[in-house]
Amino acid sequence: MGLSYSSSKKEYLSDFINLNADFSNHFFIALAGNPNTGKSTVFNSITGLHQHTGNWPGKTVVSTYGEFSYKTKDFIIVDLPGTYSLLASSPEEEVARNFLCFSKLDACIVVIDATCIERNLNLVLQILEITDKVIICLNLMDEAKKKNIKIDINLLSKKLGVPVIPTSARNNIGISNLKDSLYNMCLNKISTNPFKVNYNEKISSTLNYMEPIFKKLFPNKINARWLSLRLLDGDLTLLKTLSNYLNHDFYKLIKGDYFEG
Repeated sequence: MGLSYSSSKKEYLSDFINLNADFSNHFFIALAGNPNTGKSTVFNSITGLHQHTGNWPGKTVVSTYGEFSYKTKDFIIVDLPGTYSLLASSPEEEVARNFLCFSKLDACIVVIDATCIERNLNLVLQILEITDKVIICLNLMDEAKKKNIKIDINLLSKKLGVPVIPTSARNNIGISNLKDSLYNMCLNKISTNPFKVNYNEKISSTLNYMEPIFKKLFPNKINARWLSLRLLDGDLTLLKTLSNYLNHDFYKLIKGDYFEG
């Protein structure tokens, strides 16, 4: 089965993970983060033993998803490969990028290391370009405390424009708050205003030209700003996936057929 925006949620996600039951009434969550942020520990704390593993279709990259319930709602959470970016220079990055862009997620949790926040922000900002429905899991707070690192959680949340939940997953601290925030976000009880990078005048002008075109071509199907940025980056690995997903010839598009004048 190929990618298709018109597919049901279960059918569509089957392009990425093996769903052996009907999860049509579940919320679907992505769990992303750099390597060594304790992401897998967060995943285990959230899901317990309700986990399934396999491989991403066509990849040697391991796929893992788990199930959990919270306040009468059911969730599927997919543990994405640990990556430093979504620029698809490795199979892991390509898997993470495609899943975040094309799998009709209800929310994304991004796990970052409280002892080195700056190093994690590259991935955070890239994900914020794709979706507004992001929760930052500020993990390893116990390690930050040992190193006498003080973090203004409210200020960080204000700057990023999304919820920031401090956790120490190995001690199961903050996981209930994380689930509560996730629950409220999936029910649209949380509004976000994600930070967006300000680009130079030339890039901004080009984005202002491209975004309306993509919004018109693909309404409500993909983030037009993110798509414009990736094409400006020359991300050729994305073109085939985009062509399949949107049923559109992106090779023809970037040659100028849609951008003459």
